[in-house]
Amino acid sequence: MSILKELWNKRSLIWSFATSDLKIRYRNSVLGFFWTVLEPLLMLAVLYVVFTSLFPSTIENFGLYLLLGIILWNALTRGTEIGLHSILGRSSLVNQIYFPREIPAISASITSFLMVVFEFVVFIIFMIVFRFIPPNTIIYLPLVILLEFVLITGLCLPLSVLNVRFRDMQFIWRLVLQVGFFLTPIFYKLDRLPENIQMILKYSPMVQIVDMAHDVTIYGKMPSVESVETTVALVLVITLICYLIFRIAEKRVIEEL
Repeated sequence: MSILKELWNKRSLIWSFATSDLKIRYRNSVLGFFWTVLEPLLMLAVLYVVFTSLFPSTIENFGLYLLLGIILWNALTRGTEIGLHSILGRSSLVNQIYFPREIPAISASITSFLMVVFEFVVFIIFMIVFRFIPPNTIIYLPLVILLEFVLITGLCLPLSVLNVRFRDMQFIWRLVLQVGFFLTPIFYKLDRLPENIQMILKYSPMVQIVDMAHDVTIYGKMPSVESVETTVALVLVITLICYLIFRIAEKRVIEEL
């Protein structure tokens, strides 16, 4: 509990790191923060053309389905990539000043969350354009996003310290993200896959998170109690394991920088 108290006392530093990460990401960029919404829109345009022209999709409200999946996946990608470099990118500061080593990882997930807020403004605009009236179950979407925020924070913790010791980690993680994108129901529905593959992917927290987000936001379906319990358990277990790895690996961070 002492670490939680210390992190709370350092909340202004966490926020400072989060906002600086956001500014640095688009520093010297002509379009600046507009890239936050342009990235998912470009991906949406490409995938929408492919899956409506070349491989027609039968998914209802496919445009919104696709955009929501892209936004949630981008949150994971950007959050963990920022977290990956969060300590290494502040090596001089880490060597000079003491602060809980969890702070850079937590700030990375907050940066990702701030970018998601901008992207959901675009999502709302698309709902208006498509004249889509969201179901009442959309009120549960923030809880789904909160669950993803916890997952991103958990993943950022070991990535931030392991990347200091093993520089190959950034390439390995990039590959994991690329594979994960195609194994997550972003542009298809999970039930299109063989049952044995579905059973395996149900133990992926991102598969469950994206699936639940689609259901509560677009289709007015409440996720089953079993799927909610499974997802919460997966996120908590992964976060706990990640934190244990972080605590072991952080002891040598200063030596490796």
